[in-house]
Amino acid sequence: MKKYLIIIAAVFTALSLPAICTAAPARHGGYVSGFIGASMTRDTDSTTVDFLTPVTTFNDRIQFDPGITVGGTGGYDFGFLRLEGELSYKHAELKAIDDKISGSRYRSIDGSLGALAMMGNVFFDLHNNSPVTPYWGAGAGLAVLNLSDTFGTNTTTGSRDFIYSNANDTVFAYQAGGGVEIALNRQLSLDLGYRYFGTSTATFDKDVLRTTELKLESHNVAVGLRVKF
Repeated sequence: MKKYLIIIAAVFTALSLPAICTAAPARHGGYVSGFIGASMTRDTDSTTVDFLTPVTTFNDRIQFDPGITVGGTGGYDFGFLRLEGELSYKHAELKAIDDKISGSRYRSIDGSLGALAMMGNVFFDLHNNSPVTPYWGAGAGLAVLNLSDTFGTNTTTGSRDFIYSNANDTVFAYQAGGGVEIALNRQLSLDLGYRYFGTSTATFDKDVLRTTELKLESHNVAVGLRVKF
């Protein structure tokens, strides 16, 4: 996946170089944008309660493979300040699970964690005499986290075990970051950005026999196109 993202970024950059040399600063007004990039989900702790007799609690440390982030925004540029709404999706496959109580280690994981986020953002643009405008800001909103049915191979016994049940939960979400806008002309610009994204703790309890709690935190880098009206 990293190879594909590098190719996408290279293509965008190559196509934009001729325009950047003569581009004027992007104008104020309404805009829409779309972006795609890489999402690096941080290791997280989870607590699972299995209500089958006897009731058992599992405290796990979960690792993730690099994933993907994709989404779009719509907002208004006031010149020094931008207000926007964002709809995005982040997806990561579980890589490894370690039970911190029993010491059990699970590998060859088959499971994923996804986040459909609806955010309100505010960004501050640092305009200058070039077509390159640095910016920074933050946002808050809601995210629907989805945890898939998850299986893993116990490295001690070799057994293929069921670990988590499929469920979702809606939680508070926040993000902060920055980037650069590169004006290609007065209507179109290239956006290279970074976001740190996080959520409050989600409770996955669709399966009445077990409940799992965890939160999502990730580093996200993306390339996008912004079109102003």
